[in-house]
Amino acid sequence: MQPVNPLEQALHAARALVLADLVAHQVAEADVVSLVEDSVAQRRWWVEQWPEGAAYVAGLVAQDVQDALLDRYGRWPLCPVCGTGDPHALDVEPELGPDPHWVCHKAGVKVAALGSLASAAGEATSS
Repeated sequence: MQPVNPLEQALHAARALVLADLVAHQVAEADVVSLVEDSVAQRRWWVEQWPEGAAYVAGLVAQDVQDALLDRYGRWPLCPVCGTGDPHALDVEPELGPDPHWVCHKAGVKVAALGSLASAAGEATSS
């Protein structure tokens, strides 16, 4: 069996992290998972052109899915930190960089690492 190349590892990790966050917010329906697959396919080409960008793929896939969901369904993921005011979505930071995480710019806080929204939602509801 041949080892998985770094490009495929980065794409599989990106898919898994974004799917974990979709599941955490109970929006991982088949059509939404298809959005993830579409993004991974598009980002495969992107990272083939720029192999050094493999560390950035997870954040880019999250942003792609977030944008596609906004167009079709509305904001995602909603901020679990701010309990008052208008509902707003979290943002991915860095926009182009390694180790992406979800942040609330309104409260100025890092909410969770990409793929870890389930634990952030639990902490937000318990405090």
